[in-house]
Amino acid sequence: MVGAMIIDLPKFIATEQPYWDELDRWLRQLEDDPGGPMDIAQARRFHYLYERAAADLGRLNTFASEPEMRRFLETLVARAYGEVHETREQPHRFRPWHWLTVVFPRTFRRHAEAFWLAVAITIAGSTFGGLALALDPDAKPVLLPFSHLQMDPRERVAREEKAKTDRLAGNKAEFSAFLMTHNTQVSLYTMALGMTWAVGTVLMLFYNGVILGAVAVDYMRTGETPFLVGWLLPHGSFEIPAILIAGQAGLILGRAMIGRGTRQTLAERLRAIAPDLTTLIFGVALMLVWAGFIESFFSQYHQPVIPYAVKISFGVVELTALSLFLWKAGAGPDQPEKREDGA
Repeated sequence: MVGAMIIDLPKFIATEQPYWDELDRWLRQLEDDPGGPMDIAQARRFHYLYERAAADLGRLNTFASEPEMRRFLETLVARAYGEVHETREQPHRFRPWHWLTVVFPRTFRRHAEAFWLAVAITIAGSTFGGLALALDPDAKPVLLPFSHLQMDPRERVAREEKAKTDRLAGNKAEFSAFLMTHNTQVSLYTMALGMTWAVGTVLMLFYNGVILGAVAVDYMRTGETPFLVGWLLPHGSFEIPAILIAGQAGLILGRAMIGRGTRQTLAERLRAIAPDLTTLIFGVALMLVWAGFIESFFSQYHQPVIPYAVKISFGVVELTALSLFLWKAGAGPDQPEKREDGA
């Protein structure tokens, strides 16, 4: 390729520009996240793009015009050479803010299909739980095996709204710590059940959905929807997505256990996903710390202490901010698609 003469320069640039742009996206990602994982297929693709750009530079050097294009290619090839022949020692210095604002959301997006599967399983569980309670109210003790959910919603709302004392006075920090610890344990368990080829993770997500759906129907059918939303949304806007991301991690682990469509050994597959699982579960832990704090110091206080409109608005703002963070933070070139073609 190097020795070939360029006959039609505009056609040559139009043909090769997509490959240069793809290489540039790869390089910007590597520069933003030097420790980011790259599997064998991606490494082969990157090396192919580098070799193609170098060959194109050689061909362009035989052309007298286009000095700007030649300088662009020289810079691109030099950057790629530096990455291919990288000599930095690992591991890289941990940068908490970079990890939180770039690595975590990018890792989440890289496995978005597993997240949406976790959402679908939870929705299926919620639908089942809601229908089961609506069709058979006597099944409530089975569907909601928690004492604070056993009473009639109207009685609970009346009691909460008429309470004269703060039942968590002096115990907010302790209650918050309990919630953080318990929910983190549940999340770790949900992820770890991916070792059962994800069967356990699926069951945990479905069961959580059953409880959520049954609680929703129980309160809505008695006309206590404002209380329900005002109670769950402030902390649930972080707690529920955290459980879903834990399920996402469990599904990733389950897929690695199954290993369908790959020739890698189980050890190689687990080693490849370990950094992403660690990133996701630490992100979940941080989300649950916030959720526990909000549940103790905000969610447990109801109208007239805190109007439902205020609580619901706060929860909507939280959920919107979290969604924007997960889908937009660390913007820039997301992981280029995995392609192995040689053309």
